[in-house]
Amino acid sequence: MLPDLLLEPLVRAALIEDLGPMGDATCRAVIPPGLTYEARLNARGAGVASGLRLAALAFRLVDPALRIEALAQDGQEIGHEDTLMVIAGSAASILMAERVALNFAGRMCGIASLTARFVAQTHGTKARITCTRKTTPGLRAVEKEAVRHGGGSNHRYGLSDAILIKDNHIAAAGGIAPVLAAASRARSHMMRVEIEVDRLDQLAEVLEIGGADVVLLDNMTTADLAAAVRLAKGRVVLEASGNMALPRIAEVAATGVDFISVGALTHSAPVLDLGLDF
Repeated sequence: MLPDLLLEPLVRAALIEDLGPMGDATCRAVIPPGLTYEARLNARGAGVASGLRLAALAFRLVDPALRIEALAQDGQEIGHEDTLMVIAGSAASILMAERVALNFAGRMCGIASLTARFVAQTHGTKARITCTRKTTPGLRAVEKEAVRHGGGSNHRYGLSDAILIKDNHIAAAGGIAPVLAAASRARSHMMRVEIEVDRLDQLAEVLEIGGADVVLLDNMTTADLAAAVRLAKGRVVLEASGNMALPRIAEVAATGVDFISVGALTHSAPVLDLGLDF
């Protein structure tokens, strides 16, 4: 679970963006001072909950006096018309935080729900669904957490926590052998090395040279993925990537790969419809 210390700056920035320098003109104009209400955060579709802590933070940052009762937890399956949270107190405060709370929760629920659909296609295999760095700028940590809420796993968080050698790195370094040698010299004992290949002969070369912990099998056919698993014989972790659409996941998982990376989990997840009802 990400601590509030990391979540609060994201929510605070979104509230400042929404409220602007003058605050909520509509509430100031039409909501009587002192008016109180009870609001319910309701799901208008089924899925997996995520971002509810972000939503609660939005309400608390606007008005710490608001009373918040969580009726669902991040990572929990939710149904159509389920009430996820009850917020009581100043009507103006609730309305000022409403959009930011819904934006975060709807986005994260959407990611978690889509991830769960992908994960369901891997049941009965060892394959795990993992996300990528194709995230919304500034929201990577919470979007990757939403992937975990949906049952997926996280790839590297950024450029600094692992060595991932892609085709352009190989070209710039002069080939697979020199790039792996350079990575082996530069890595710390805590850092893993992954290299991307798109042909079985490249995988064979990587296995012969050594120095890679993970091999990314990029845009391979399902038959080639199965052949790669047989060729590797468990010597490296295998990650299938590229063209990993939902209808294909079950057959890819059945090849025996260890991970299936899916950029769509974060760059194309539809928002789960949520509403705040007084």
